[in-house]
Parts: sequence; structure tokens; C-alpha cells
Amino acid sequence: MSTRARPAGCCPLEPIAALPAREQAAGVRAFKALADPTRLEILRLLGAQAGPTCVCDLVDHFELAQPTISHHLKILREAGLLSHSKRGIWSFYDVDAAGVEALGRLASGLRGRRPAPRGRGRGRA
Repeated sequence: MSTRARPAGCCPLEPIAALPAREQAAGVRAFKALADPTRLEILRLLGAQAGPTCVCDLVDHFELAQPTISHHLKILREAGLLSHSKRGIWSFYDVDAAGVEALGRLASGLRGRRPAPRGRGRGRA
């Protein structure tokens, strides 16, 4: 602990409990997966669908080769953000509700106890 004098208005940190290692690793995987713009858009697109979506429709939507889309889907699946099923030779993907909810809980913890900023997001400059 520092013995230096604290500047005026400086407050000590509020302690928080460390994330369990498993939850921390899952959060890191999910955030890393979403750090790629294509994967973020794939997740957003799948989240807007009424149900599982065929990989063929995803390939048609993006201007990327099928192996590239499959690679992105694999990363999202391994991060726990997508579920996968097979119908014959076709793969179908859907948002994994539990994975997205866990990511949401983790992200909501980043706000802490701070009040919402005033005047933001309401058209004010």
C-alpha cells in the first residue's frame, strides 16, 4: 500500500470479488471472439433471426469464402455464443442464450454503481 499523500478528491478503490477462474476464462473467450468485426456482425445477424440459420445463408450474406465463415462460426461456438445443429449435410447456427446472457451479466458489471451520464444519447451535443 502506498504511503504517498492522496490528492484532494481522490477516493480509495472499492474492493470487488475476483471472478472465478472458469467465469473469467469464458468472458475472455467471448470478448476475444467479438473483437473481430465479422464475428460481431454474424452474432448480431443470427440474433435477429427467428430461429436457427443455415450456414449457406450466412455465406451468401457476407462477401467471404465459406471456409472463412466456418472459421468465424467455430470461434463463436467455442466462445459459447452460438449453438450448432446438423440437418443432413447442412449446419444450422443459432445464438446460445446462456452464453449471451453470461456475457451480458459480465458486461453489466462494468458499469458498477456509477450513475448514468446525463445528456448523452438524447441528441444533445
